[in-house]
Amino acid sequence: MALLTAPAHGSPPVRRGEVNRVTARIRSTPGRLVIVMLVLLLAGLLAGTAWVTGSSQRASAAGGARTGSSQLAVQAQELYRALSDADATAAIAFLSSGVEPADLRNRYQSDVSAATAALAAVANGGASDKAAIQQISAQLPVYTGLVETARSYNRQGYPVGSAYLREASGLMRGQLLPAAQRLYDRETTALKAERDDAASLPWLALLLGIGLVVGLIRAQQRLSRQTHRTFNAGLLAATLVAVVMVLWNGIGWAVVAAHIGAANRDGSRQVELLAKARIAALTARGDEALTLVARGSGASFEQDYVVQLGALVSGDHTSGLLDRARSAATDRAVRASVDTAITDVNAWLAVHKKLRAADDGGDFPGAVKLAIGGDPDSAATIFNRLDGVLAQAIRATSAVSDKRGAQAAGAFGGQTGGGVFLTIVLLAAIGVGYQQRIAEYR
Repeated sequence: MALLTAPAHGSPPVRRGEVNRVTARIRSTPGRLVIVMLVLLLAGLLAGTAWVTGSSQRASAAGGARTGSSQLAVQAQELYRALSDADATAAIAFLSSGVEPADLRNRYQSDVSAATAALAAVANGGASDKAAIQQISAQLPVYTGLVETARSYNRQGYPVGSAYLREASGLMRGQLLPAAQRLYDRETTALKAERDDAASLPWLALLLGIGLVVGLIRAQQRLSRQTHRTFNAGLLAATLVAVVMVLWNGIGWAVVAAHIGAANRDGSRQVELLAKARIAALTARGDEALTLVARGSGASFEQDYVVQLGALVSGDHTSGLLDRARSAATDRAVRASVDTAITDVNAWLAVHKKLRAADDGGDFPGAVKLAIGGDPDSAATIFNRLDGVLAQAIRATSAVSDKRGAQAAGAFGGQTGGGVFLTIVLLAAIGVGYQQRIAEYR
């Protein structure tokens, strides 16, 4: 009796004849055409994807730099300026006996309001340094409270008011301003990083695009030899589309990089130098007033005044903030403003020497008059002119930075949509070009 065994389950063995037929089909002319077509389609898809993805990412960086980090950097700079000006104005107002002048009081209150608004804008805008924001938010009311206490004692003629003012200024310079500086540095670093990302070379998309163009040209040469036909309409169209993609990508990058470079060179770099110069001038102005408020014990403030003025204009006329701002200025009006600022700094130094001579000689009222008086040659008049000139130069260079940043963001217009459209046209042209030749072998 024969044993019955169930047939083994599984797929039937592949017949050698089928393998040979598949191999022969691949090695045939139509098979080789299909393989080349698939390779070109994959290369076109990769090139188009790299272009669309890269342009989208760089456009996002350019837009973020324009509407995000750029605005945060402006607000952080305004926060630092307002705090520094409030400190200087409070010290100057204290020199007035009794009730301080209304204009100084209004300026101080305006500075505090501006600092509060800038702090809120930075916090709501998503600034990364939360610790600095919290520190300023907590300590600003303490500072204003100390100033109000100093004012109250000063109106009553009590000398203890000067101690409260020095404590307030110490809090401002030791805690508030350093925190504001950290915040400003963090946001300017973020702005630079986003602009660098927007201006980065799309090397992958360009390499894939150039490789695709070369591949299409080689493919047409091969087809021409095989079919004895000079042109293939589909592949010729695909090659032209690929060339347009490479040129659009490359020229677009060059335009964006040029605008970003101009935004940095003609705008943000000059803004940074001018802003630092303005802060140094404000700090020096506060030092000058606090030296007088201290009534003989303000040597440290006088030393800092010398340091701040030295940071503005150096003896070699090259390393000072204003010296560097003049060298960096690319606009005649801005350069003229910086020249005026340098002249004002030198005039201020001359008046300050007279002021110190009067104070050291026992003529305190005369020194105070030189410090806060309204005469054309007083320190107050010269400083106000200097501060106004620097503010004007900062506005001008900031406008250039904003304009160039907007142009950089606008240069990406249409690249994403255009990239998708051209990629579809490219793939269709490759497919049509090869299908015409493949069909001839059927």
